[in-house]
Amino acid sequence: MEKSTYPIPNSSTDLTGQVAVVTGAGSGLGQRFATVLAAAGASVAVVGRREARLAEVASEIVSRGGRCLPVAADITQEDACVSVIDQASQQLGPVSILVNNAGIPDARRPHRIPIDIVDAVINTNFRAPFLLSTEVAKRLIADELPGRIVNISSSTSFYYTGGAAALYSSTKAAINRLTEVLAVEWVKYGINVNAIAPGAFETDMMQGMIDRVGDPSSSFPRKRLGNPAQLDSTLLYLVSPASDMVTGTVIKVDDAQHALGV
Repeated sequence: MEKSTYPIPNSSTDLTGQVAVVTGAGSGLGQRFATVLAAAGASVAVVGRREARLAEVASEIVSRGGRCLPVAADITQEDACVSVIDQASQQLGPVSILVNNAGIPDARRPHRIPIDIVDAVINTNFRAPFLLSTEVAKRLIADELPGRIVNISSSTSFYYTGGAAALYSSTKAAINRLTEVLAVEWVKYGINVNAIAPGAFETDMMQGMIDRVGDPSSSFPRKRLGNPAQLDSTLLYLVSPASDMVTGTVIKVDDAQHALGV
């Protein structure tokens, strides 16, 4: 058997020539993810509902020498999911990286959630990642190209201690399973599907929770929230050649925040 040859160390994160789509990229983790992928050489389509915010993110990336396309879209709509990938493909090239980052909280006790909020959370947190993933995969399969899909889950998919996030936690647990099954479906086509499950990080969503119920970090072992920059290496690993053998995996990046409650 002929052995493959790899550099030492096999840790390149060069994404030159790759095209990435990042949802929920107008702020928070999505904005950071898009900026990091662009810095690594990828052309990036930033997707979200707030056109002005997307334009700001794109301007920042371009000012640093990157290539970026802002795409305002409501990804809870099936046609919008197709349109997002169409626009990215037509203006940047075939999409080879998808980061399903967009997500919204329920912020209510389960017995008090109105049906429109139930639909919005499920459609944003689960249905849209499924539709976008299948749209990207079908094109990669047709073109016989490899690709990387990274779903953004949450530590609450593993641990839930309340906080009016029961539906959010359930959709993120579904994302974990989606990651596992799509990895099996598409491994033979060279498409790797993985997920990152962040703990509590410094984001707009977290600030909203802090405003409602207070800062949870005092109960964490290291008394701190994560900084989005601490997810850079995990994201780059999962979309780079170095992780070629990794698919169907959910990586926790949570600082053992729930360790005291296990």
